[in-house]
Parts: sequence; structure tokens; C-alpha cells
Amino acid sequence: MNSLLLEIGTEEIPAGYIEPALKAFSRMILQKLDNERIEHGNANTFGTPRRLVLEVKNVSDRQKPLSSEITGPPASVGFDEKGKPTIAAEKFAEKAGVFVKDLKIKRTKKGDYLCAKKVESGFKTGLLLKSILPDVIKAMPFPKTMRWADQSVEFARPIHTILALLGDKIIPFMVGNIKSSRYTLGHSFMRPGRIKISDPDEYIKTLHSAYVMVDPKKRRGIIERETAKVAESLNGRVLQDDELVDIVTNLVEYPAVVAGKFDTKFLELPDEVLITAMREHQKYFSVVDDKGKLMSCFISVNNTRAKDMSLVAKGHERVLRARLEDARFFYNSDSNSSFEDRIEKLKGVLFQASLGSMYEKAIRVKTITEYLADNIFHDSDLNQDVPGLKKNLAKAALMCKADLVSQVVVEFPKLQGVMGRIYALNSGEPDDVAYAIEEHYRPTCSGGPLPETLTGSILSIADKIDSICGCFVAGLIPTGASDPYALRRQGIGIVQIMLSKNFSLSLIEMIEKSMKLFSQKTDQEFKKKVDDAYSFLKSRIAYLLAEEGFSKDIISAVISVSADHIPNIWNRTRALENLKTKPDFEPLSIAFKRVVNIIKKAEIPKSKDVDENLFQDKCETALYESYKKVNKKVLDDLDKGLFDQALYDIASLRNVVDDFFDGVMVMADDKPLRENRLALLINIADMFGMFADFSKISTPTHL
Repeated sequence: MNSLLLEIGTEEIPAGYIEPALKAFSRMILQKLDNERIEHGNANTFGTPRRLVLEVKNVSDRQKPLSSEITGPPASVGFDEKGKPTIAAEKFAEKAGVFVKDLKIKRTKKGDYLCAKKVESGFKTGLLLKSILPDVIKAMPFPKTMRWADQSVEFARPIHTILALLGDKIIPFMVGNIKSSRYTLGHSFMRPGRIKISDPDEYIKTLHSAYVMVDPKKRRGIIERETAKVAESLNGRVLQDDELVDIVTNLVEYPAVVAGKFDTKFLELPDEVLITAMREHQKYFSVVDDKGKLMSCFISVNNTRAKDMSLVAKGHERVLRARLEDARFFYNSDSNSSFEDRIEKLKGVLFQASLGSMYEKAIRVKTITEYLADNIFHDSDLNQDVPGLKKNLAKAALMCKADLVSQVVVEFPKLQGVMGRIYALNSGEPDDVAYAIEEHYRPTCSGGPLPETLTGSILSIADKIDSICGCFVAGLIPTGASDPYALRRQGIGIVQIMLSKNFSLSLIEMIEKSMKLFSQKTDQEFKKKVDDAYSFLKSRIAYLLAEEGFSKDIISAVISVSADHIPNIWNRTRALENLKTKPDFEPLSIAFKRVVNIIKKAEIPKSKDVDENLFQDKCETALYESYKKVNKKVLDDLDKGLFDQALYDIASLRNVVDDFFDGVMVMADDKPLRENRLALLINIADMFGMFADFSKISTPTHL
């Protein structure tokens, strides 16, 4: 057993490419080894901007033997009367690759047949890796690849070296014009030149002596410790930014931390502008004092340790000063511009070619917020100034995209919304308006924070439903491989906000309201667009329910009945999931399926009214009386939001439903009698249907 070591040495790979590439690297190699029956141990990946590395422990020297059994002609044909092999036996042995004397007789139900057992000892691992490794290197996925010189090979960046060892032996192969070897390269500045690796076990230690920390976990740990130490020396602490730590970890091979300072006049800028200016372009860490206030200093992580790090710090300070001067100029220029001017400029900013400008989008969003506000504030007990909230919502809707034309946001796109909030507060707008402008983009990523304010929540829903409906009108529907307008994330955002704020709005009515603002389609086309958008949101609801751990059959049963009111969906799903754990659930579900199956096969009566005078058996009377009592209780339960209790009340019908099926023939020959019994079952099915389609719920018994 030996260790396999493969290192691909390159020019500097973008930081965001490295981690996904290493995961794919490991997955592909291990899959290839498994496919080739090569036993192996654990795999470890390492990476820096200039190298991608995979180490696999305990790799077998040879393929695992493969035994196979081949059945040939009948034994009566393979041997003559004297027991000697015939030509048929010889031909079969030749085909199977064994000697005639090694042929066996196998007894089967059809008789005795010749049988050859073949054992393939397998090839040496080194020989197989000669073709496996170059294939994996060429197949590694990256967001973008490039070709260089006259080579046909595509990779994230040009490949300079390939180190490939199995134990102390080189695995020889070529990728383009690069030949594999036992040599790697040290740090490009502190230890340039080739380094010989005799054995995989010495790789990490040897590279460390050449100023390359190849393990990203160790590199990250050093960066966190050293930046914290430097910040402490400045009487501050590092502003927490895990994402920036991840980025910087994959930007350096040998972290060297240094602190710098900037003019205190720049502290007049909003913290968000300062932090973003340092972070986005320079990848500098911000420093705050013990009260969380930004300090006039920063921390940089370099890839080279210089003899005089103070000179390095001065270089960073000069670069940052220019950046901050730009940011200061942009901010001051924006401060001299009014929101009215920026809103007017939105007329020249395209939202999407088929959907008009950002100004037109803002007008549509304002209309939707007014609709949402009317529905949310209607008969609600907010204990707030409703007219004031509506006024603030309308103003925030018109202003929410205005910061897109500000110079700061053009320079730092990640500050969209944030600058809108800052400029709104500077202009004297109410907090409700300012924070709604910032929050309407939330959630900005999977698992990101939701809007906190009521106005921000409503504005966020309006903006997202406008984008979804607009894209569906324009035919820009997400596919499995493409979602350029992030509609899935926006759909999830709508559902999460409505759930968190307990907004019991009709999704279909909201979609229809939004769709009408786009096009004058025919009724048929309009209905299809609405149905498509509704189905899209239902798929997002199902996704979120599954993420919470609800079973797929329960989700399907609930959503198939109705997905129009978000909080209602979660309440029904939880109640049904709870009921499913009870002993009576299975027979109840079976009873309901029986009801549904009979209704499906029957000719539905024109009326659902039940005539008690047509009852012939006491079981009919018992079921109808029980239904009326339970239906009244269920409606009362639902009105109070007692979904669990409502389901338990419905479950109490199980015995009388069973007695009904045992006592009468539903599909009686007499038409009035038959239709009356069907009407009774339809009423019961409708009551079940307020919660879910029980026929979609899995039970051991299939009717």
C-alpha cells in the first residue's frame, strides 16, 4: 500500500475557484479508483493560488482480482460418450480463456452445462493511473477556463508543473506539453525554483520549508491568529468577516500580516462605505474598538514576508488613500443630488429589454405595495398609524431603486440598498422609509436575514413578485441549469417573509395583480402565465417544507389541495405530520382513500345536498349526524387557528365511515339512493380536502 500524490502547479487561480475545484478533484479521482477496483484509504485535498493537490492514502498496488463464471454448451455436447472433450468444449475453453481440463460441469434446472471460472488478476495500479490522472486533470470543472500558447488543454490558468507519485515512483504521463515528474515549485518570491519530492509523506514538510503552507485549514488558522494579534496591538479587534477570511486564505501561500493607518478625515464617511472600499478592492480587514466603532486603521495579509514590513504597510496606505479619496468624492457628489433627480435618472436604466426601465419597475412595485398594504392592514390589529404606514410604503417603493444611479453604488454594487437607506436618512426621510429601502433586497443569499420592518417586508415581497411575474411574461423562466435573474431565491424569499410575518395573502391574487401590470394578453395566455408562476412558487414552497424535514408524501398531499396561503400551508403540514405518528392515522387514511376512490369512479350528482328521508340504514343517519357535528367543530377550530384539533376532530369520523361502508352499498341500483349516498361522501371528502389530499399519503395498504 502506497500513498498517491498529485499536484497541479499553475499560475495564480482565482480564490473562488479553489475550494469547488478541490472537491471535484477528490470526487473524480476516488470514483475512478473505485471503478477500476483499486482499493484505497482516505483522500486529503490541499490548495493554494498556485497549486491544487490531492493525496490518497493506502492505495493498492494492483487492481482487486475479478472472478467471473461463464456458462457454455450442454455437457452432453461438450463431451463424447467416452468422456473426452469435443470440438465444442475446446472452442468454449478457448473463448473463455481457460484450459479444457479446467472446465467444470454446472447443474441447472435445464440440465448440465459446461462452465468456466475465470479469474482476472488485474493490472498494476501505476499502469492504470497513467491514463486516469490526465483524464481527471482535463475534466476538472471551473467557472471559466483558458487555453494558452498553442496548447489544446483548457484549465483555470496555465499549468506549469505536474507532480505525480505513487509511493516513491513517478506516474509518467503528459498533459499538453507538461510531463509529470517528482518536482514542484516553492514560493514564487521567497523560494523560487524546483523542489524534489522523493515520497508523498514528505511533501507538506518540504513545501513548508520552501515558504508554502499548502494546507488551507492551517493557513486560515494562522491568518485568524495573526490578524487578531495585530488588531490587539492597535487596541482594537478585527471586524468579523468569515467570507473575507476564506477569500484571503486562497489568495496567499505564506501569510504575512501587517497593519496600516489612514487619515481620520475618512471616518466621516459611512462605515459601510469605508469597510466596502477596504474589503472589495484591497481585501483589507477593518478594525473596530471595544465599542464596535470603526478605527482609522486596517490589516492586510500579504503573500510575501519582506525584510522591512513597515515599507509594505506604507505601500498599502498609499493605495488605500487613493481608494478612500475616490469613495469620499463619490459620496459627497451623491449627497448633493436629490432623490427626485435619481428617480428621474432611473428612466435611463434598463431593467430588462422586454420589461422596461427601472423607473417603470418602481412604479409597478408601488402599485403592488398599495395592493398588499390594503390586504395586510385590512381588519388587522397593528396598533400603528395605518395611513402613515401606507404613505411611507408608497414613498419607499418609488425610492427603493434610486441609489442604483448613485456614484457610490456604481463603484460598489454590493452597497445597493444600504446607500439608499443612508441617503434617505440624510434627506430627512422617516426610518420606516429608509430601512424599507435597504431591506427590500433581503434575503440576499440562501439563509440570509429577512426584512425586520413591516414596510421592508411588504416592499420586498412587491419587488420580488414583480421580478418573477415580469420574467414569466417575458419567457425568462428558470431552467435546471440557468436562473440568471435569481427567481428561485426571490420566490423562496417571498415565502419566507410571508411565513415569518404571518401574512395570509392569496398568492394567486397577488400574481394576477402583478401580471396585469405587464401585458394585455388574451385571457387564455394570461391564465397560463398566472398558472406557471403559481406552480413555480408552489415548487419553492415544497422545497422549503422538505428542507424543514417534512415527508414528501405529506408535502404533496397538502400542496395539491391548496398552496394559496403560506402560513396555512405550514399549519396544515405540521398538523398532518403530527397526526401521521398516531396509531389511528393509517386506518383513517385508508378510509378516506376509499371515499375518494368511490367518488372518482362514480357519476357525480348535480347537488351535494343530502336528503335524510332517503336514508335506509341507521349507519347513514349516524354518519350524517356525525359529519354535521364534526364539520361545525372543524370550521370553529380553523377559525381559531387550531389546526391540530381540527384534524383530530376529523379523525373521529373514522369508525362511522367504516360502519357506513360495512352497512350499505353506495353504488345502489336505485339512482336517487345512490346519488344521496355519494353526496354524503362528497361532503365528507370536502371536509378532508380542507387539509390535504389523503390519497397522496403513503400507507402500507394499497387499495
